[in-house]
Amino acid sequence: MATAKFFSFACLRNESSNYGELSPKPHYPSMPKYPKGVSVSTDEEKSIHGTESKAVFSVNGMSCSACAGSVEKAIKRLPGIKEAVVDVLNNKAQVIFYSTFVDEEMIRETIKDVGFETTLITEGTNEKTSQVCRIRIKGMTCTSCSTTVESALQLIPGVQKAQVALATEEAEIQYDPRILTYSQLLKAIEDTGFEAILISTGEDRSKILLKVDGVFTEDSMRIIESSLRALSGIEDIDIDPELKKLSISYKSDIIGPRNFIQVIESTGSGEFKAMIFPEGDGKQSHRQEEIEHYRQSFLWSLVFTIPVFLTSMVFMYIPGLKDGLDIKVVNMLSIGEILRWVLSTPVQFIIGRHFYSGSYKALRHGSANMDVLIALGTNAAYFYSVYSVLRAATSPSFKSTDFFETSSMLISFILLGKYLEVLAKGKTSEAIAKLMNLAPETATLLQFDDEGNVVKEEEIDSRLIRKNDVIRILPGAKVACDGFVIWGQSHVNESMITGESRPVAKRKGDTVIGGTVNENGVLHIRATKVGSESALSQIVQLVESAQMAKAPVQKFADRISKYFVPLVIILSFSTWLAWYLSGKYNSYPKSWIPSSIDSFQLALQFGISVMVIACPCALGLATPTAVMVGTGVGASRGVLIKGGQALESAQKVNCIVFDKTGTLTMGKPVVVNTKLFRSMVLREFYELVAAAEVNSEHPLAKAIVEYAKKFREDEENPVWPEAEDFLSITGHGVKAVIHNKKVIVGNKRLMLEQGISVPVDADEVLAEAEELAQTGILVSIDSELIGVVAISDPVKPGAREVVSLLKSMNVESKLVTGDNWGTANAIAKEVGINDVIAEAKPEDKAEKVKELQSLGKVVAMVGDGINDSPALVAADVGMAIGAGTDIAIEAADIVLMKSNLEDVITAIDLSRKTFGRIRLNYFWAFGYNLLGIPIAAGALFPSTRFRLPPWVAGAAMAASSVSVVCSSLLLKNYKRPKKLDNLEIGGITIES
Repeated sequence: MATAKFFSFACLRNESSNYGELSPKPHYPSMPKYPKGVSVSTDEEKSIHGTESKAVFSVNGMSCSACAGSVEKAIKRLPGIKEAVVDVLNNKAQVIFYSTFVDEEMIRETIKDVGFETTLITEGTNEKTSQVCRIRIKGMTCTSCSTTVESALQLIPGVQKAQVALATEEAEIQYDPRILTYSQLLKAIEDTGFEAILISTGEDRSKILLKVDGVFTEDSMRIIESSLRALSGIEDIDIDPELKKLSISYKSDIIGPRNFIQVIESTGSGEFKAMIFPEGDGKQSHRQEEIEHYRQSFLWSLVFTIPVFLTSMVFMYIPGLKDGLDIKVVNMLSIGEILRWVLSTPVQFIIGRHFYSGSYKALRHGSANMDVLIALGTNAAYFYSVYSVLRAATSPSFKSTDFFETSSMLISFILLGKYLEVLAKGKTSEAIAKLMNLAPETATLLQFDDEGNVVKEEEIDSRLIRKNDVIRILPGAKVACDGFVIWGQSHVNESMITGESRPVAKRKGDTVIGGTVNENGVLHIRATKVGSESALSQIVQLVESAQMAKAPVQKFADRISKYFVPLVIILSFSTWLAWYLSGKYNSYPKSWIPSSIDSFQLALQFGISVMVIACPCALGLATPTAVMVGTGVGASRGVLIKGGQALESAQKVNCIVFDKTGTLTMGKPVVVNTKLFRSMVLREFYELVAAAEVNSEHPLAKAIVEYAKKFREDEENPVWPEAEDFLSITGHGVKAVIHNKKVIVGNKRLMLEQGISVPVDADEVLAEAEELAQTGILVSIDSELIGVVAISDPVKPGAREVVSLLKSMNVESKLVTGDNWGTANAIAKEVGINDVIAEAKPEDKAEKVKELQSLGKVVAMVGDGINDSPALVAADVGMAIGAGTDIAIEAADIVLMKSNLEDVITAIDLSRKTFGRIRLNYFWAFGYNLLGIPIAAGALFPSTRFRLPPWVAGAAMAASSVSVVCSSLLLKNYKRPKKLDNLEIGGITIES
C-alpha cells in the first residue's frame, strides 16, 4: 500500500454505520459516539466474555497489504479477540479484546513474532510517536546519489521509514520525534555531501511568514516580538531583521494570522504595516534556480568551448590560420596548443567544478555516481593533454597531440543535457503546480451584527481566512476555502477538483470546495477547512506523497545502480588496456591508427568514450518521471493514485470486487413502500420508527428518518421522542423503548432472535421487495410485527456498461455485500455480475478478497463505507469512491473523486499506459547502454573503422536522460478508452 497522509473530504462525505448494508463494521476510533446508555454489545456477552477492552499498537516495518494481513491474521488467532484492524498507512493496529482471555502484552508479543517491531500506544497521551517531515535535497544527479542518502537516513536510530525521490529531489522521512529532531535529519543528509532544505516538519502546529514594513531599528522588531509573544497560542517566533521577516509558529485552533497583523499594526503609533511574506512556491523557485544555473553554466562553457573546437577542428584546415596556430613558442609547443590549454582550463575546473564536488561527496561515502564517470573521463583527456603539451615544450622533437577539445566539449554537452533534463523534469510536476494555483489570492470577508446583518465587507488575503469566517463568493469568482452555503444559491463548476464536467447546484446547507468556480449566483459560505486542512491542500499533499513513493519495479534499477558505475570504470580501463596492448604488440595493422594520433592515444579515446557514454541517470529516471506524470494526469481527471506501487498493482488487476451500497448503487436509499399488518396511523408508526433510527448513522436509518419528516412538514428540524435503553445490534438493526413501547427495527434474523414471529404476509412482502432489488426492514412494536418498510437504492447509471467494458478488458467483476441475498442477486443481475456474496460481514469481504488472491488473481476492491476498509486494505488495489467515508478513502490506494464507476476503467487503463511507458523507458535506458558501450569500446572499428569520439559519446549520454524524461512527458497526452467516450448513461453521452 502506498503511504499517504490522512485524506479527508468533508465536502464529499457519506457516513456509514451500524448496518453496513445490513452488515457489521469494525470499531474505528472515528466511529460515531452514541448517547449515554447506548451500547453495541449485549449484557449476555459481557457476562460470558468479561470486560471489553481496546488497545492501539504502533507497528513498524509494514510495507504493503500483505504485511497488514499477516499481522491481522496472527492477532485474530489469539483467544478472546473480538476485532482486529490493521492500518498499513499509519502503521497502527487497533484491537478490541476481552481481558479475561488475553492482554496487551500477549498481543504485542504476537505481532513481534510475525516479524514487526511494535509498541503499545497509551490512550490519552498527547505525545506523538511518529512524525513525517519533507526535505528538499540539492545536488543529486543519479540513482546512486538518492540511494546513498536513503541508506544514510535509514541507519539513523528513530527513523521509521525514509524515501528519497530523484525525480522530485525530495526526501519524505517518518521518524520518532521523541528520539531525534528534524535538525539531525538535515545534518545527516548534509553529511552525505548534499544540501538539505526543510520543506515541512510534520509538527502539529501552523506556521506563517510575515513581512513588516516601517521597521527601521532592531528595537522596533523587539517591540513587535514582545507584543506577539503576549498572545495566547503563540509557540515560537523567529526574526530575520535583514528581510524584515517574522516566522510565527502558532496553534491554529486558538489564534490566526489576522490576529498577528492586527497586533503588529496596532503596536507603536501605527507606523508598522504587516502582510504575508511574498514568497513563491519553494519547489518551483528551486526548480527555476536549477534551470537558470545549468543554463548559465552551459552558456559560459560555450564561450570557451567554441574557440577550442574551432582551433582544433576547423582552423587546422584553413590555410593561413593553420600556419598561425602552428607557430612554435617553446621547442615544439605551438600557439594553438597554448590557446586550447588556456581556454579549456576554466571549463574543466571552474564551470565543471560541480562534477568534482559531486565525485568527492560520493566517493567519501563509498559510492560512485555519474559525476565520478564525468570527472574521470574529462580528467583523463585534460591531464593527458597537459602532459603532452608540457613534453612538447621541453622537447625539440616531440610532436604533441592534445585532447583539450574532448574535455571542454564533453562538459559543455553534459551541461546542455542537464539543462534540458531539468527543464523537462519541471514539466513532469505541472499537475501539482496547476492544483496549487487554483486557490484564489483574495477573498471577501463579511462581518455581521448581533441580528445577522452584514455590517462590513473586507478584502483579505485568502491565506488569512479562519474557520467559521463567512466569505462572499461572487459569480465567476473562485471559492476561497472549503465550507458550506449559509445564504444564496448558484451552480459551481467543480471540474478542476473532481473532474465532474457539469456545474453542481448549490443552495443553503450544501458543501463547497476551495478552488472551484462559482457560476451564476452570489453565495455566502461559512469556512470549515482552511490552509493545509482543505480538500485542495490534501489533494496536493496526496499527489506529492504519491510521487515520492517508489514503484517495486524501481528497486531493480536501484540495485543495478549500486554496481553500475564501478562496472563501467572497470570496463573503461579494460577497453583502454586491451587496445593499448593490442597496439603495442601489433595485434592489429598500423593502418588502423589515424595519422594524427598513436596507438596509446587511440586506446585512451576508446577508454574515455566508454566511461562517458554509460548513463546511470536514464535508469534512475525511467520509473519516477513516468509515475510523476501518470499520477498528475490521474489527479487532473479526478483519479487520485497513491504512488508507484498502486500504479504497478493496478495495471495487473484481473478481478474486481464491488461493494453494493454507494458503489454500484447511488448510496442514497429512499423509502419506496410501507406495508402495515394492523390498523395504525402512518404518522404514529413513523414517529416511533424514526425515534429509534435517529440514533443510527446507517444510510438505511437515515432514509427512514428522512421519510418520516414528511409527516411533520410543519417543523423544519423535528425533534423525535426520546429513545430509552437504545441498543444497536451490529449487522441486524436497533431496538429501543419509546413512549413505553418496545420498538425493534431490523432484518428478519433479528426478529426471529428476539422471539417475534414473522407472518406469511410479511415473508411475501420481503420476497417481493428482494425481487425488485429493494431492502425490506421489519418493524415490531411490543413483540408484535407491525409492518415492513421497503427501501430502494437505485443502481448508478452506466454500472452495467462499466461491468461489460471491464469484461472486454479481461477483468472479472464480483459483488460482495452485507445486504440480503435477494437484493444482492437482483442488483447483480441488473448490472451483469454472476458471482455474488451476500450477508457478508466486513471480515467476510476481506476473506473473499484473500480467497481470490489465493487463486492467483490480482484483486481490486471498490468500496465506499467504513465496513469496506478491511477489504480495501486486503486487496492488491483498494479503490475508494470519493463520496465515501474518510476511513475508506484513507485505506484505499486509489480514490475516485467523481464517484463515477467509469473511473474504475480510467484508473486501470491509465495504470497500464503508465507502466507501458515505464517498460519503454527501461528498454531505451538498457538498450542505450547495451548498444552504446560496445560501440564506444570500438566494437565496430575493426570492420568499419567507425569510432565514437569522446565528446560525441558525452552528447549521447546527455541525450539519453533527456529522451527518457521526454518519453514520460508523452503521458500528458493520455486519452481514456474510446469506449468510455461513446458510453451512454441514462440517455446522456459521457464526454471525456
